[in-house]
Amino acid sequence: MLGIDEAEFRQLAEFIHSNYGIKLGKEKKQLVLGRLHGVLMQKNIGSFAEYYHRLVADKTGSEVSTLLDRITTNHTFFMRESQHFQYFREQVLPYLALTVQDKDLRIWSAGCASGQEAYTLAMILADVFGGKTEWNRAVLATDIASNVLNKAVCGIYQDSELAGLPAVWRRDYFQKVNNSEWAVRDNLKKEVIFRRFNLMEPVFPFKKQFQVIFCRNVMIYFDGPTKRKLINKFYNKTVPGGYLFIGHAESLPREESGYRYIAPGVYRKPGAGCEQR
Repeated sequence: MLGIDEAEFRQLAEFIHSNYGIKLGKEKKQLVLGRLHGVLMQKNIGSFAEYYHRLVADKTGSEVSTLLDRITTNHTFFMRESQHFQYFREQVLPYLALTVQDKDLRIWSAGCASGQEAYTLAMILADVFGGKTEWNRAVLATDIASNVLNKAVCGIYQDSELAGLPAVWRRDYFQKVNNSEWAVRDNLKKEVIFRRFNLMEPVFPFKKQFQVIFCRNVMIYFDGPTKRKLINKFYNKTVPGGYLFIGHAESLPREESGYRYIAPGVYRKPGAGCEQR
């Protein structure tokens, strides 16, 4: 069985951190070995030093895509941290309905994994704005790992994954594929735009700011400086009065972030209508 020495691990960890923001401490060495050992064997690569050089030399992006798919943890499920979706429905959307003059809702699910968060947001939007054809309500959903994005785009989930959803959502937004699987209906799929995107890009290429950004349970994998840079980029891409949702296990450095704390995992950029909650 292949091993990975300290120098090889450090070299690979620095590559991952500098390019993708994920911080792998020394305690993650065995995890990296376990998740990548099969990749090296399959590709007939004799050492992690050789693997690193192949990563750097690859111009297609396929090697990096495989690396990220293996080392990232993409655990998610429908209605995770459900209080956020309740707040989104009951507080955020009524505010946006009154204040967004161009009727263009810009919602971003950053780090969307296999799509459950993005589809949940789309279902809530459909419930609230359904029939109001003058509103543009597409959800942008991005992730760096292509394997989970492929699942999100397919939109097929196990019956057990839908257990916590309201029956009306199953009826309106899913169709049964077989005895164990359900597929997202096309009328909901068209409301979500999935893209592969690296949050470590120095400049976000979006022309317009977002009213709402969900980036939950992503920044727990970043160190302090990386997290602060990302928060600043999110802040610059949030409209005044807009919202940022992060995981309940996460927090923002209040003295360094322009966002204001609203509720657990909910922050808001000062600006128009912020006195309304």
